[in-house]
Amino acid sequence: MSDDVIIEYRGVHKRFGELVVLDGVDLRVRRGETLTIVGRSGIGKSVMLKTLTGLVPVDSGRIFVDGDEVTELEEDQLREVRRKIGMLFQSAALFDSMTIYENVAYPLLEHTDFDEAKRLDVVKETLDMVDLHGIEDQLPGELSGGMKKRVGLARAIALRPPIILYDEPTTGLDPITSNVINRMIRRLQERLEITSIIVTHDLESAFMVTDRIAMLHGGKIISVQGVGEFRRSQDERIHEFATGGLTEQELKSVGRVL
Repeated sequence: MSDDVIIEYRGVHKRFGELVVLDGVDLRVRRGETLTIVGRSGIGKSVMLKTLTGLVPVDSGRIFVDGDEVTELEEDQLREVRRKIGMLFQSAALFDSMTIYENVAYPLLEHTDFDEAKRLDVVKETLDMVDLHGIEDQLPGELSGGMKKRVGLARAIALRPPIILYDEPTTGLDPITSNVINRMIRRLQERLEITSIIVTHDLESAFMVTDRIAMLHGGKIISVQGVGEFRRSQDERIHEFATGGLTEQELKSVGRVL
């Protein structure tokens, strides 16, 4: 694996019973880039993220993260790799019975020997990064959906990992809140100089935040392109996904221009 590649999938296969989800996935993610994986819902995008962290074992193939082959590691070895990876889950996945401080501090408790004063400093600094101030003592149930996503993002970056994974970061949010999350993703990318992989079927969001777009189709990555190339692609599979299957006339009638 070359120095400019931080994540690599090589011929990765995964099935659940008779359902083939990943059928020979090959993908290389450059260090410091934002790469978005798109494709229809239920096609296996989130499974790709879970195989990357070892949460879902692959049937065959190899996955490398910053030089480590995660598909060969035992659980205790995976722990060190996971420290390099922060993840924002689709539902934010906050612990409802814990305060915001306790949620964001959770990875610090698991992976560092910081004392309580140091943890509090890191939590406050991290919440500031996502524009949340003075909410440490609140519970998740007191927050809006967008605020929960930002707390989830704060927890993901608390350890300052070199890699952040986003699983459908704007799902369930209104357009204004989605744009807030998208701008935040881009800002953190620039501030922390991290590598980001975003899984989404929301192309408008993808176009706002990404450097390159990889399309998963039929269990394989069929294309990896810059935003401009993706927009101009003549591949029928990409065009159908990007337009939702609408004709040119139908697109014009709803005011969408690709």
